[in-house]
Amino acid sequence: MTLNLIIAFIGIAFMVGLSGVGSVYGLTMCGNAVVGALKKRPDAMGVYILLSALPSTQGIYGFVGYFMVQKYLTAGITTLQAAAILGGGIALGLVALLSAIRQGEVCANGVAATGSGHNVTAGTMIMAAFPEFYAILALLVVILMGGLMGEPVIL
Repeated sequence: MTLNLIIAFIGIAFMVGLSGVGSVYGLTMCGNAVVGALKKRPDAMGVYILLSALPSTQGIYGFVGYFMVQKYLTAGITTLQAAAILGGGIALGLVALLSAIRQGEVCANGVAATGSGHNVTAGTMIMAAFPEFYAILALLVVILMGGLMGEPVIL
């Protein structure tokens, strides 16, 4: 039983840790772009904030994923439940990590273009939604997986 809990907590660590790291990278890329764009167009700060905030959602998805599986983190967790949490955690963590970084690149380019005087806010948001979509799918897998794991065993 202790080994099952350890396996599940490793999955949680991947889920929350990697999704958070991805958001940090994406937000940092955008923040760097904002600093450069502010020199050219300080009046567009609202657009910069909007675009820069988008990569933060993947970190939130990791946190939500944890809440979806936390009811299984008991002394009675089965090997199947622990393996499902590990697999779901690795999947969500990796997808969120990469999608946040790539979304940050898209948004940073949108910030730079806006700073150069181009009206690309709507187009940037649409393009940024594509990597976001896959992070949402990975979160949905974790949510749906919870329905397949049966009821938690309370000892």
